[in-house]
Formats: sequence, structure tokens, C-alpha cells
Amino acid sequence: MRVGIVGAGFMAQTHAAAWVKTPAEIAGIHSIDRESAKRLAGAYDTRTFESVAALLRDVDVLDICAPTHLHHEMTLQAAAAGKDVVCEKPLGRTLDQAREMIAACDKAGVKLLVGHVVRFFPQYALAKEAVDRGDVGKVGVVRLTRCSFQPRGTGGWFMDSEKSGGMMLDLMIHDFDYARWVAGEVESVFTRQVRSRHPDAPGDYALAILRHTNGAISNVEGGWAYPPPLFRTALEIAGDKGLIEHPAGSSDPLEVYVQASGSGERPSVAAPSSPTTESPYDLEIRHFYDVLTGAVTTPRVTAADGLVALKIAFAAIESAQTGKRVSLKEFA
Repeated sequence: MRVGIVGAGFMAQTHAAAWVKTPAEIAGIHSIDRESAKRLAGAYDTRTFESVAALLRDVDVLDICAPTHLHHEMTLQAAAAGKDVVCEKPLGRTLDQAREMIAACDKAGVKLLVGHVVRFFPQYALAKEAVDRGDVGKVGVVRLTRCSFQPRGTGGWFMDSEKSGGMMLDLMIHDFDYARWVAGEVESVFTRQVRSRHPDAPGDYALAILRHTNGAISNVEGGWAYPPPLFRTALEIAGDKGLIEHPAGSSDPLEVYVQASGSGERPSVAAPSSPTTESPYDLEIRHFYDVLTGAVTTPRVTAADGLVALKIAFAAIESAQTGKRVSLKEFA
């Protein structure tokens, strides 16, 4: 299997490092940043291509690690060429783009895999397994945090909301997807957002409350507000029989607190499985390789999942703008 990578920044470098740990061959790199493309190609003994069209003629899979606003056009090009697609999240810059991407790949009979990598982070994956086993009973409350410094990208595209969609679409979408994976379909979103435009202390912070159709609530906190290089994530899942916790800044395995059966007894701490030390990106790309080669028939995350994550993100953005609770039915 020959893979072509579009982009030469952090995500392209990360994907390339993961692809070489599979039997796939990195057949080429394309990026508008030609010097970065040459460096990345040199690191993996491959070559650069002047355009996506040229790259597509020499690969089986297009791995899109380009800015969000380019995902749509590149995916349509790949589908028209009959090539499978791996696309970084968010799937598209708009819902219409994402829908057209899915439709084009379906029509062409090619696979479209979206990189919601949080599903592959060890603690997050173990927490999902614990929920599925019923370790903490029926999930009632999920709390997720993802706060970092403002990102930097080629040409400053992250800070151009027309290109990136802003912090909620680019960053919080990770946890919108995870909350739905753990607690079920989302019914509505209510969000508050605070932004600072001060030149010495820019920032963007939001708190979104997701109401799930089964009655569960997810509190999703996100921000581009920390000084670099600080990046904090945390998860907490509370059910009617126990609690799963992975605090911010912790690299330890999950703590699982299970309610004791006897009245008045203290909760016991279950012995959680130890998380793998492998990179979640390595795990994600290996899984994608297995899906693309047919070794795995059901992807852990589908393009349809990527579309729903976009709907939640856009509902959160609309809620922040209007101050009102927004139903996902508006984005059907």
C-alpha cells in the first residue's frame, strides 16, 4: 500500500512517523511549504510532488494533514481518482462540505477515515472499555477538559476562523466526539465562551454542556488560553455505580472507584488495566492500515462519526453566539 501525505507540518510529521511502523510505503509528500516538504521527504527517503493531482497518480491512499479549509477539495480529488482517504479532524470546514466528502467517497467506493485520535489515547480508550463493561453502571455525567496555548501553523491559518473554524471546531471537537462515543447521542448544546484580544495575553475559552438523548450530561471545557508549552487534558466519567477519573497532568493509569455493595461502606478502587505506552497516533494509523487492507472491517471512528462531531461543534458555536441552547435537530 502506497501512501501520499499532504502537508509537512506537525501532523504530517506525526503521521509519517506512524506510517513507517506499518507495512505501508510513504510514496510521496506534497505541501505548499516546499522546503518543509523536502525535509520531510528526505527524512523518509521519499520524494516531493508539485500538486495533489500529481501525488494521486502515484499512491493508493491520500493522507490529508493540510489545513481544515482544504480537506473538502482534496478529498473530492482523491475520490475522483479512486483513492482511499485518511483525513485529519475536523472532517470538513462546513457541514455541507463534510456531507459532500462522504457522498463522493461512497459513490467512488473508496474509504474515508477521519483522525479523531482521542479515541486512541490509552486512558480514554480504557475508560470507554470500562464503561462498556458496566464497571461504573449507567453513565450520568461526563467531564472533559482540553486546554492549551494558541497553536501556530503555516500562514497563521489556525487563528483565521474562516480557515480553521476557531477553537471549538479545531480543539473541542476532540471531546465532543469522545463524549458522544462514551455517553451516547447528543440532543442539545449550551455554551459560554470568553475571548481575550489583548495583544500580550490573547485567549479563547469555552464551556459547553451537552445533553445526551439518554439523559446524561457532558461538561466539555476547552481553551487556547495557556502560555506555551502548557497543554492540559482531563476526563471524569460518573455512573450510578462508580467513577472513572484521569486528572489533568497525570500520566498514571485510570482510577476507577466502584461503589461498595454494603450500605455505608467506602467505595473501593478497582485495579485498572495499565495503558499502553505506544503513541496514540501510532495506534490510530495502524488501525487505519488494518481497515484499509481489510484486516479490520469496522473502523473505530467513521466518517459519519466525524460528521456528527461537526454538528455538535457547530451547535456549540451557535449557542455561544446566541446565548441559547441549540438542538442538534437544527443540523439534521
